[in-house]
Amino acid sequence: MFNETAANAPLREIGDAAPAPNRSVLFEPLSLRRGAVIPNRIAKAAMEENMADEGQVPGQALLALYQRWAQGGAGLLLTGNVMIDARALTGPGGLVLEDDRDLPLFARWATVMKSGGGQAWMQINHPGRQMAAAMGQQAVAPSAVPLDLGSLSKMFAQPRAMTQAEVEEIIARFARTAALAEQAGFDGVQVHSAHGYLLNQFLSPLVNQRTDQWGGSLENRARALLETVRAVRAAVSSDFVVSVKLNSADFQRGGFNGADATQVVRWLNDLDIDLLELSGGSYESPAMQGSPADGSSTAAREAYFVDFARDIAGVATMPVMVTGGIRRRAVAEAALSPQGDRIGVAMLGIATAMTVEPALPARWRAGESLEIDLPGLGWKNRSLAAGATMAIAKLRLRRIAAGKIIKRAPSPMLTFIGDQLRTRRLAKRYRAWMLAVNR
Repeated sequence: MFNETAANAPLREIGDAAPAPNRSVLFEPLSLRRGAVIPNRIAKAAMEENMADEGQVPGQALLALYQRWAQGGAGLLLTGNVMIDARALTGPGGLVLEDDRDLPLFARWATVMKSGGGQAWMQINHPGRQMAAAMGQQAVAPSAVPLDLGSLSKMFAQPRAMTQAEVEEIIARFARTAALAEQAGFDGVQVHSAHGYLLNQFLSPLVNQRTDQWGGSLENRARALLETVRAVRAAVSSDFVVSVKLNSADFQRGGFNGADATQVVRWLNDLDIDLLELSGGSYESPAMQGSPADGSSTAAREAYFVDFARDIAGVATMPVMVTGGIRRRAVAEAALSPQGDRIGVAMLGIATAMTVEPALPARWRAGESLEIDLPGLGWKNRSLAAGATMAIAKLRLRRIAAGKIIKRAPSPMLTFIGDQLRTRRLAKRYRAWMLAVNR
């Protein structure tokens, strides 16, 4: 069982010494078009936890983690990847919601997430070709284009091109999972079309080499995302939140770029979504960690995607949220504020910094000028550095759930190796589960 006292401790300590309420723009509410109100402008952005219990369901560890975040002051909590198909997970510790057999467990998760008064949205996703080979499943993608991660490429399954029927099935699965999320008590869903996952793969001319209605022109490459959003919207009630996570760019030469993203946003305007989150990058070009493969200057800045987000905010008819590297209050407030003739963004997504301090929003609200130090890895192999960075983040998540604190910075290489060993154990458990349920 998770420890309620330990889970609430950081916020209680803050509350004991809190000064008068802070009037920062960070803590103004945001009203969405369908009536939902987010209490403040800080979201705990989605991070893949890889902490599912056996059966790929949320258990006590995940509940403890999200209770800490729920009590930490963020106005919105986004889950990490919840997969729409048990045959296609980003990792063996991932969560799956494809039918109602485990709905009570997801309902309990939603209740914990909303216990601090914020909104709870489920991020729904399909990995496409970004699936570990250890899973033992056939990867699918728009086209049979494998990941190019150099010596690490063999860690990922070789994809085959999807059939027309499979594309249509995937769209239906997104809609089904969204409907189940609503039944479980979540306030909304986020359709993941960023970071190199399946819907982002359809958008990419490097990965999508199809010649049918799902490939070729940008209009055709965007069809899978747009049809998915339409199907999701039709599957849920009118006041249920539907949001989209979109790459500002893939940061690969010849790939999905800023001009493409701007046009996709114009098409999304017609679909009446509630909020658009902007990020960037993929496994091949981890710009979301500040390490784009195309050598752009993004890597040197905090709030990596805020400049593009300001531009998009001038085009989008829905509120825009930006995620990527935010760790200082001054930077967060600046992103929300107008700059010259450019408007600010509406929401901020904070991810890695909240693995260091789960109560970061509450501490900012209390008036602390807390800044999170997140030194990058200067390794030449960007893919290996990205893997080690993710491994450290996942270690922090498990420590938060256990009520522990990492007092010393962990060794990146040892943490990466440990994460690979853990992944092997979870993959074995996942394969056994798949056999047991005859999938």
